[in-house]
Amino acid sequence: MNEAALQKDAMRVLKETSRTFYIPIKLLNSTLRKTVGSAYLCLRAIDEIEDHEQLDPVKKTALLRATADLLRNGFNQEEYAALLKPVEGQLPEVTLRLADWLAVCPSELYENVRNVTAIMADGMAKWVEKDFQIETKEDLDEYTYYVAGLVGVMLSDIWEQYNGTKTDRELAIGYGRGLQAVNMLRNQDEDAERGVRFLPEGWTRDDLFGYARENLDMADDYMKQIETKNITLFCKIPLALAKKTLSALEKGEEKMKRDEVNATVDEILKETT
Repeated sequence: MNEAALQKDAMRVLKETSRTFYIPIKLLNSTLRKTVGSAYLCLRAIDEIEDHEQLDPVKKTALLRATADLLRNGFNQEEYAALLKPVEGQLPEVTLRLADWLAVCPSELYENVRNVTAIMADGMAKWVEKDFQIETKEDLDEYTYYVAGLVGVMLSDIWEQYNGTKTDRELAIGYGRGLQAVNMLRNQDEDAERGVRFLPEGWTRDDLFGYARENLDMADDYMKQIETKNITLFCKIPLALAKKTLSALEKGEEKMKRDEVNATVDEILKETT
């Protein structure tokens, strides 16, 4: 598959995997679109291993750690295919094609994406091993750092390398944690069914709402540091959707309706363009 065809295919998989992130990624200019699209697909590839309901935790941990090792050592597609061979029938396309997602990343930003994917795979392995048992706020902070805050740091590094945009990395972590906390609230019942409870000891659902709001406030401060219109537009959409989802959950609704999502995106496009 040539480069143009692979880029097009990456956007197809991205759209099938997450409409929420497909919309803002598609709006980025070419270099950023390729980089952030590559990063999202790489991270989603390992996330699908972490979240897999049928895979044995010991197998998940081994797969994630071995994938991290491959990524740190330059990444060999044949070794990755051999690693997944025993379970390839259970894994989605986005996971099987990790080499393709690395290939679509512009060379000047490749190391960033590869390194962050490796760090996240190791962090996920640690929490699979711990059976996602979160006992303290420090545990919650650590888990949400590995699965989301780290994405904020990676994006900040991409913005800076792209055009010198400087942002506070702690605020970037807060941005990621805020989105993750909203996801946790939205999926709480589903997670409980599989025996996972992302709440520190003594915390209630209201405490998790407070945690989400506190981190989304950091995301607002993060946004104030970005002046590039293209990047602002990208960051605004997931943040606005997370805030509106949080409001819907507080009213007892399950999630935002599709027409509300579309209206929110349209509103941001009008504001920013």
